[in-house]
Amino acid sequence: MDQESVSATLTFAVPAERVFAVLADPTTHAAIDGTGWVQDVVDRAPLTEAGQVFRMAMHHADHPDGDYRTANKVAVIDPPHAIGWLTGYEKDDGELGFGGWIWRYDLERRGPSETEVTLTYDWSAVPQSIREYIEFPPFGPDHLANSLRNLAAACQR
Repeated sequence: MDQESVSATLTFAVPAERVFAVLADPTTHAAIDGTGWVQDVVDRAPLTEAGQVFRMAMHHADHPDGDYRTANKVAVIDPPHAIGWLTGYEKDDGELGFGGWIWRYDLERRGPSETEVTLTYDWSAVPQSIREYIEFPPFGPDHLANSLRNLAAACQR
């Protein structure tokens, strides 16, 4: 596959500030996730700055451990326009490692109470050593659209 990113876009009747607030709240991520892999938040603090790390409890049947944790580092934060994070892991010694993929949400106002949201999953920085045992993208084609629909519902709550 030559493509190294996938995106989906959805417009919904919610102000950009509200959408951004939901995305910046890690406690909402399990409800937003379109795969069902995100189980719970470990670090509950709102995302406020680049470099901030937040952890999520995960489950994936094909993961060697089944249940595992991710360590996510905020790479992009531009309220209320963009937010994104690198996903990785925490080693036993506390050092963080990242695989080279990023989740990014871009928000564009379409009026005072309407926002176009584009979710992009980009794996272009994944080294070959990881590509040998993980197929990219590691989820089905409906994941991004499902996530955006879940995000729209979460913003309505």
